[in-house]
Amino acid sequence: MQENFRQFLGRLRDVGELIDLHQPVDIRHIATLVDQSDKALLFHNVIGYDMPVVSGIIRSRDRAIMSMGVKTYGEIETLLKKGIDKPIPPIMVNTSPTREVTMVGDDVDLFKLPIPMSSIYDGGPMITAGVVIARDPELGMNSGIYRFIVKEKGLTGIDIVTPNNMRMFADRAFKAGRPLPISISIGTHPLEIMASGYRAPLGVDEMHIAGGLRGAPIELAPCQTIDVPYIADAEIVIEAEILPTGWTWPEGRFGEFTRLMGGLHWNPLVKVKAISHRKDAIYYSLHMPWENTWLAAPTRYAAIRQALRTAGVAVKDINVTLGGCAFWHAVISIKKQAGEGKNAILAALSVMDLKHVVVVDDDIDVFNPMDVEWAIATRVQGDRDILIVTNARGKPLDPSLPPTPPGQVPTTAKVGIDATIGEGIPKERYERIAYAYADTAKIADYVKGKTDTSGKAGGESTVDALAEEIFTAIREKPMYYTEIAERFSRYDFQTVARALGHLHTTERLWQDPEGRMCERGSKFAAKPPGK
Repeated sequence: MQENFRQFLGRLRDVGELIDLHQPVDIRHIATLVDQSDKALLFHNVIGYDMPVVSGIIRSRDRAIMSMGVKTYGEIETLLKKGIDKPIPPIMVNTSPTREVTMVGDDVDLFKLPIPMSSIYDGGPMITAGVVIARDPELGMNSGIYRFIVKEKGLTGIDIVTPNNMRMFADRAFKAGRPLPISISIGTHPLEIMASGYRAPLGVDEMHIAGGLRGAPIELAPCQTIDVPYIADAEIVIEAEILPTGWTWPEGRFGEFTRLMGGLHWNPLVKVKAISHRKDAIYYSLHMPWENTWLAAPTRYAAIRQALRTAGVAVKDINVTLGGCAFWHAVISIKKQAGEGKNAILAALSVMDLKHVVVVDDDIDVFNPMDVEWAIATRVQGDRDILIVTNARGKPLDPSLPPTPPGQVPTTAKVGIDATIGEGIPKERYERIAYAYADTAKIADYVKGKTDTSGKAGGESTVDALAEEIFTAIREKPMYYTEIAERFSRYDFQTVARALGHLHTTERLWQDPEGRMCERGSKFAAKPPGK
């Protein structure tokens, strides 16, 4: 898909998923207005600024689907897998429209950008949608999405408390006593945001994955003041350096993907060296948490599926739940062989920051919370089926963990629930209730006046004759009661029931282990416990 940021906004507008607001709006009101809207909002007249602001563009499932150019949410995972499996390297171009207006050195002024506040307790105006590109002299390029709180007109901080490749790059630069140059591209297509949100292995540049998502190379252009490229068709690019100050400056608080306010973080400072933008640039403010969530979940799907494939587990479906903030909880249905419930748990818990995993059989709908809870209630024995892994790497943003000293990685407990049918449990225990004639007897037809016809009623002699006919049938093959009633439906139900009662009275009727009617004493007959 060769669509750019502006073309995507146009497509949202065309289908009624973006509202243009042309009246003056206070920048302090933007976040709450976006929170109240079921559409993306483009504020054309932000008081005190020359640049419009757009927000909420991927804040719903439908808009996330649209942004990826697919038809269903599940296809986003397929698209991401394509990008991972068939990456396309970016190409360099000499310049781009982002260079139409440039501020360098003392002219740099972050306060001229319409960077909104968000939550009540935020530590300041915050850049939330910047695709950050960095280069390590030995490890190559890395891209990601990080937040920057504006501190001065040319100074921010970067929130990199969570262990990842960007933090590693910054830490290596800090230990070497040198700044780490970064570009911050704002107003890029969601395809680049999706790729940047994927935690690729060290040495894999997420812009290659972005090319795979598009099916064509991403165009990068050189920065003017640092030796790092930026996304050429971005609305705005900030050229900066992460200073070798270490994780010593207060940063935050932030509204997190957890739907909670995070605590104060300690982070490095970032010195801004240049700001460039289009003459008619649109500032994109990514709205937390849902704009983060809808494109974050598919990155987990892809990683979980790969881990399970490596473990040799056949997966039917995966649900990285919104209740788990699209980061911490997964429900996985598998086509189980003996022992694979536990293997699936161990494989899945190795993925990213997953904290709780439920594994179910392939008859369970992982997207139906009641179905999943039912599986846990009816298939789990706690001492057998709940696994707890202690002292695993955690995520600093987990509010259930005690505060972690700066520079340390927290550890967490990970929990897996094997809600599959246990080995050795008779499968008939899990045959769901299915009502007879559900395929032919429809309530809508009866509401419209449908009537049924009845089979003939019979006296005592008819009942006796029918009983012998039924007995002959069940001697050959056991039958459920409803099968018998259907097979002999030329008689009304009462006559059939009386015939079966006659067989019971004459002590010829019995049942097999599955509850079907059979001949007493036959090879099919169930035996009482202990015999």
